[in-house]
Amino acid sequence: MLSSIVTMTTCVVTGGAGFVGSHLCDHLLAKDYKVICIDNLDTGSLQNIEHIRSKDFSFINHDITEEVEVQGDVDYVYHLASPASPIDYARLPLHTLKVGAQGTWHMLGVAKFKRARFLLASTSEVYGDPQVHPQEESYWGHVNPIGPRGVYDEAKRYAEALTMAYHRQQGVDTSIVRIFNTYGPRMRAHDGRAIPTFLRQALQEQPLTVFGDGSQTRSFCFVDDLVRGLVSLAESGEHLPVNIGNPDEYTLLELAEAVIQASGAKSEIVFEPLPTDDPQVRQPNIGRARELLGWEPTISLAEGLDKTIDLSGRNRLIGAIA
Repeated sequence: MLSSIVTMTTCVVTGGAGFVGSHLCDHLLAKDYKVICIDNLDTGSLQNIEHIRSKDFSFINHDITEEVEVQGDVDYVYHLASPASPIDYARLPLHTLKVGAQGTWHMLGVAKFKRARFLLASTSEVYGDPQVHPQEESYWGHVNPIGPRGVYDEAKRYAEALTMAYHRQQGVDTSIVRIFNTYGPRMRAHDGRAIPTFLRQALQEQPLTVFGDGSQTRSFCFVDDLVRGLVSLAESGEHLPVNIGNPDEYTLLELAEAVIQASGAKSEIVFEPLPTDDPQVRQPNIGRARELLGWEPTISLAEGLDKTIDLSGRNRLIGAIA
């Protein structure tokens, strides 16, 4: 009698102890996949993965700018590792560039050797301060390569070029996701981005600091919606970039007011000078995601803010705990 051997789908997740990466690990484990999480904890935290008790989960503390050896078969490589907020890449400019270049190179090498599907987590920052609105994947962007944000923008643009070169020349099965603003539980309170900053201030009844006049726009996607999109793209056959984000567009002043309402705070709103090269608009065209993946977000901003507050707890959102 022949016995069949069932092999478990195995995923490598770089940056797996970070905000988005840890939610991705949870999602993949819920699908009964084996997950190998790689993170050097520069911006990630063990607290984000300490709840995981699965025998199918393993953690490797490693900086992917150095070569990494992964044991066993691998089916998917999710490459999320990178400093990802203005505070991070101002603090770690050279490392941001190295992760985008050497880190991506190393993980593409893993995918090639293991014959695994590779997903690059790119970003809407490749569009820079866009002159086309909303942004679709065919838009080449409007980026200042030598500005303070340039290290992140150009690291991701190079990573996209490298990913496509590996696909075209080496035959690696690759995909590229351009992630727009994302929020949810496990955000770092002091990472400098709008929603965690506003929540931290509101929950302490401090004034909410809005840069510029607050008319600049962003589109905010709850992390559960994003992760669902990442997995859908990885498990598709698509190779060209796909935007994943929520197309509902808000001014930063509207966002501040929504945070005040969700938190029940009585905070006032104050205005500060606009940072250099801060994009004036940001909104994804998600037509390709809808057509290719059948994906679109389902969680509204109001619902997502409520979930973030309820699931995170006040102490984490104000930075009292990491």
